[in-house]
Order: sequence, then C-alpha cells, then structure tokens
Amino acid sequence: MFKDTKPHYLLLDALRGVVAMTVVFYHFFEAFATSPFDQRFNHGYMGVDFFFILSGFVIGYAYDDKWRSGDLSLGKFFKRRLIRLHPMVILGAVIGLVTFFIQGSVQWDGTQVPHWHAVVAMVCTMLMLPAIPGTLPEIRGNGEMFPVNGPYWSLFFEYIGNIAYALCIRRLSTRKLAVLVWILGMGLASFAILNGSEYGHIGVGWTMAGNNLWGGLLRMMFSYSAGMLVSRVFRPVKIRGAFWICSAALIAIFAMPHLGKEGTLWLNGLYDSVCVLFLFPLILYIAACGSATEENAGSEADRRSSKVWRFLGDISYPLYVIHYPFMYLFYAWCWEDGKTIAQTWPAMVGIFFGCIVLAYIVLKLYDAPVRKWLSKKV
Repeated sequence: MFKDTKPHYLLLDALRGVVAMTVVFYHFFEAFATSPFDQRFNHGYMGVDFFFILSGFVIGYAYDDKWRSGDLSLGKFFKRRLIRLHPMVILGAVIGLVTFFIQGSVQWDGTQVPHWHAVVAMVCTMLMLPAIPGTLPEIRGNGEMFPVNGPYWSLFFEYIGNIAYALCIRRLSTRKLAVLVWILGMGLASFAILNGSEYGHIGVGWTMAGNNLWGGLLRMMFSYSAGMLVSRVFRPVKIRGAFWICSAALIAIFAMPHLGKEGTLWLNGLYDSVCVLFLFPLILYIAACGSATEENAGSEADRRSSKVWRFLGDISYPLYVIHYPFMYLFYAWCWEDGKTIAQTWPAMVGIFFGCIVLAYIVLKLYDAPVRKWLSKKV
C-alpha cells in the first residue's frame, strides 16, 4: 500500500543520524550550563532546524509527484505520516513516564507530583497536546510543552508542517514557494537578530510561554519550506566526500561558542540566521549531490559506506525520541550535589552508547515491526 518507488537518499538519512547524536551531546552539556553564554556545544539547538530542512526536502521529494499524478489523497498522506511518526511517539511517552517515576515524581523544585498527574501528562503527550505552563499536565514546573519527553515540541511542529504541506504548501508553484521562503526567512532573521526569544538565540519552541510558540512555528515553517524548495530546484553535481564535508560543517556550526554579550546579543542572532538561512540549505544541497542512494552503491567501499549510512539513518528517529527521558535522570543526578563534567564523563559516555543500543533495539523489535503491521492493516 505504501511502497516507495523513488531512489532513497541514504546520505541524507545518515546526516539525520549524525545530527541526532549532536543533539544528544548538546543536551548532556545543558546539565552544566548556567546561562546561554557558557553552554558547551553551544549551538546544538540548531540541529532541530536542520532536521526541519531535511524533512521538508524528503517530504517534497517523496510526495510532490504523487499529488500531481493523483496517486495520493489527504487521507493516504496523513496515514503514512502517522504510521511513520506516531508509534515512537507513544513509546517515548511511556519511557518518559517511567523515568519520571524513577526520578521520584517530583518537579525540579522538589514539589511532589501525584502519579495520576503524570499519567495525564503521558496521555497528552501521546495525543500531541502541549501543556500550558501552570496547568495539571505541566508536571516538571519549568514550562515544557511535553514534560514527560521535552524534545517532542519539535515533533509537534513537524505535525503542523505536515498539515501545512498537505493543505497548502504543496499547491504553491515553485515561484510562489520561493516567495514564501523569502518572507519566512526575513521573519526568522528579524526574530533572531532582534532577540525575539529573549534568550540570545533561536532555540525556541519548547514551551508555550513568551514568544516560544510563534518562534518555534517560524523556525519550522522556514526550514520546512526551504527544504521543499531545494527539492524542487535541485540539480545534482558530483561531489566526492559529501558525507564527511557535511558532517564536519554541521559539527563545527554546532560547536561554535555563543557570540556577543549582554547588549550585543544580535551577533549571535546574526550567526543563527546565516547558518539556518544560507548554510543549512547549502549543506543540504551538497549532501543530496552525494548521490548516496541504494542504486548508486556500486563498489565494495560504497556498499560498506551504505551500510553505515543506513544504520545512522535507521537509528536517528528512535535515538531522538528515547534519549531525553534519560537526560532528566542525568540532570537530577548531576544537580543533586553539583557534579562537574570531569566527574560525570564516564556516565555520559555510557548513556550515549546505551541510548544508541536501545534505539537500535527499539527499531528492530518495536518501531519497524509496528509500522510494517500498520501499513498492512490501515
């Protein structure tokens, strides 16, 4: 029912895996940051923006032709997206609830939370219903949209992007899509440079408080639309070593220290804007030019690389979904007596590789089988 006929860009999948790992690194170092200025791997929050531009490219590449040929309806599209995304959404919510109980069912300030409040939060997470700060499902007390599994805020916006694409964006001509991308880009740049987040960076969207909702929506809509535009105008050229070029560029971008200080926060906003508006589309283009598709895996070296890229792509989504509940436990452990990086790096290494192993197990024993079963039944 849902068989794909187009070549699959393995290199893009592999980059998604690389970025998922960098997001895990970024989240580790949040435990030791006292402000946006001293956060190590400082710009790791932009990994989400790269996820969005990748998603836009893949969605446009996979589905635009099907809409035009009449092979795809709204119902079929939404079924495909739900089957792809939601099994892991449900499992990640369950893992988040379990780790919340292990942590003692307490908010970050130590306030005890009734178990049934946490269960309500889990159900809301499964239904992708964001928690409003101060309401019953907001069980951690720091305003997260999805307090049993914080990174779900980006999946919330991913769903909005899918809906916007199916109802509107796909109908736009390439010229009109380019105009939309330009308008959204100017809006995002203004938001970043004028410090619309009030954080000194564009790492917004994780809460319903302040400008986060609109900032997160702007982040997603620009990158999602930009990725779709790249998929429409893409004309490949041969680039050797594209995976390594793109991976190194992304890691360097994310590792850049915070730019500017109080009074000059616009410098960091400018950096964010240049990366998201210009460098990410360029990196996406270079990666797509790598032509790492299953059909092009000709030599023995290509086949070995394809296996690695496929592994990185396969674990990327499960890793992103399952890692953060364990971060909550890590944060609580670190903050209990002010542990340092030097004291905790063995635990960080263990959690990092443990999450990769768990992501692979979840993929093989749950995600892939459930999606296969649903594809046959729905």
